[in-house]
Amino acid sequence: MNDTIYNNVCPGSRLAGFIAEYAAWLWGCGATCERIDKNISRIAGSYGYQVNLSILPGSVTAVISGSDAADHFVACHSPAPCGIDYSVNTALSALSWRICDRNMPLDTAISEFRAATAVRHLNPVVIIVLTSLANASFCRLFGGDAAAMSVVFAATLAGYFVKHSMLCHHIDVRIAFLVSAFVSSVICSGSILQGWSSTPDVALATGVLYLIPGVPYLNAAADLISRNYLCALCRAMDAVVLTAMLSAGLSVGIFVMKVNLPW
Repeated sequence: MNDTIYNNVCPGSRLAGFIAEYAAWLWGCGATCERIDKNISRIAGSYGYQVNLSILPGSVTAVISGSDAADHFVACHSPAPCGIDYSVNTALSALSWRICDRNMPLDTAISEFRAATAVRHLNPVVIIVLTSLANASFCRLFGGDAAAMSVVFAATLAGYFVKHSMLCHHIDVRIAFLVSAFVSSVICSGSILQGWSSTPDVALATGVLYLIPGVPYLNAAADLISRNYLCALCRAMDAVVLTAMLSAGLSVGIFVMKVNLPW
């Protein structure tokens, strides 16, 4: 919902639209349902309303109600396609506390919300390099030698770059995971075929770990504990599908390279 629409409706409807979009952004950037509920209840309470939130895979619906029996407003918003981003998650959570503590006018809250969701990500090059270093460290943790770590670093660098490029061009995330895992597995297979390392099996096994959807799995468990079963199932199924794409890409890469696995 844009700011022009916000300015052309009554305060209660504006608040409902703001809360729905706020919740949709939190859902999109990786917040748990419990965190979303607490944040929007804090915001609605600051303006004298109660809120009921319905989160579905394709939409977030907010129903706010005031003291007057007729003072009810409903707003719906699609989840923000921002990807998991804890900088936005943190900024929006901090905004909910500022709204509560400072009795912030709704116009100011909307302006600060726009600023928080416009936060720029880290430089993609920095993210790719740090991710590659982290994955190489996993290789070492599982017993890989220096050569295997170098192979994993290169495989992660190439695979993550492919994934980032495909997502920037709005290619389906499942296809991006499949292709990225394939690229990384092909590079790691070289350590077996060319004898670059004494632990090539470790390089091959850890070369695609950067694609494991850990946050969706953790959020699914958290939503399950808080009894948000539908959201938990949705996140768990998304994570399972991404894991299947990862496994398929790895398997295709091994098949194409005709690697005889040591195990």
